[in-house]
Amino acid sequence: MTIKYCFLLLMISQILIVNKAQSQAYETKYDDIDLDELLKNDRLRHSYVKCLLGEGPCTPDGQELKNALPDAIQSECSKCTEKQKAGAEKVTHYLIDNKPDEWQKLADKYDKDDDYKTKYLMEKEKEKQKSKSSDESKDSEED
Repeated sequence: MTIKYCFLLLMISQILIVNKAQSQAYETKYDDIDLDELLKNDRLRHSYVKCLLGEGPCTPDGQELKNALPDAIQSECSKCTEKQKAGAEKVTHYLIDNKPDEWQKLADKYDKDDDYKTKYLMEKEKEKQKSKSSDESKDSEED
């Protein structure tokens, strides 16, 4: 009797863990948005920025993003799928590198301490140094 009881408790706890993990994940129905098109299209990108800033209307996917963004930033995207993490990095890196005014407005609202930008720029510098070292290593091998 006790083995059956322990097994039943184990099964219930596994079900609860799986349900909790699923309920904590962000919505995936908007994961197939063409981010390249969004980033290149000034009108579309501006409308998303205005949505996120509370300065304009939001599409359903924009509202979903607006709702999830504070938590995603605070938790370092712990509830994001790998695709969502890659998309978030792509968008933020694009904005930091190419649209700093838009990035700054968003950072003022969602990343007041500039933690994300600082972390990104540090990683970018590491990659640059790594690439430079690799290039120098290749050059010395050729000599």
